[in-house]
Amino acid sequence: MQNATIYCRDLTKRFGNLIAVDRISFELAGGICALLGPNGAGKSTLLKLLTGLLRPDEGTIRIGSADVSQHWVDAKRMIGVVPEDLGLLDSLTIKEHLELSGRVYGLDKDQIRYRTESLVQTLGLREALNTFLNKCSHGTRKKTALALALLHNPYVLLLDEPFEGADPVSAKAIQHLFTSMSQRGATIFFVAHSLSLVTQVASQAIMMHRGRLVWHSPLSALSRPLGDMYFDLVEAPGVEALHWLDCSRS
Repeated sequence: MQNATIYCRDLTKRFGNLIAVDRISFELAGGICALLGPNGAGKSTLLKLLTGLLRPDEGTIRIGSADVSQHWVDAKRMIGVVPEDLGLLDSLTIKEHLELSGRVYGLDKDQIRYRTESLVQTLGLREALNTFLNKCSHGTRKKTALALALLHNPYVLLLDEPFEGADPVSAKAIQHLFTSMSQRGATIFFVAHSLSLVTQVASQAIMMHRGRLVWHSPLSALSRPLGDMYFDLVEAPGVEALHWLDCSRS
């Protein structure tokens, strides 16, 4: 396994007066890391910076030994991505997506056929394999994007809510895939909103709030529940009672 490290130093991205990512620094070298934070915290922007879809205003990003700003092609070969918008073509079937992606990554026909068969079986895509993407459910589209991210056997996975829309069987299969990949040295970094899912899947977590990194730690080092940490550091839940929601009214 090659160097599967994600390295960020003083990473900053602005959109006008809004600082979406504010001087973030961290390093991941293997394992499964969840990225947590409320809507608008900067999570998807951070992922787009790591994948090269956005260029930082300041700071350094390296995937393995490749500086993403200077050697994007080298970094691209190492990563598998599930972007926020999934990046799928409605006029192609799932099978056509996998065949086209395999050719882009230089896989031969036998490799594409074998890997497609494995991914389709694992992710539960067989029945929809020849269905056009505009006819697929959101969960099926999400699993298709994940299959495309895995097809070329990447060293690093960068995923925006990979479990979104997944049924319980698919979610368990995805969890097993991530665990297996991490045991072989891969680094998996994914956006999540479910705290209970994070504790089942991830080995560590990063929390963002208003563009800043507010916490990064192995989950094994937690001295109290992850939810308590999240509500203290990021966002407390609203507790206002809506008294007008009264089923006992006459």
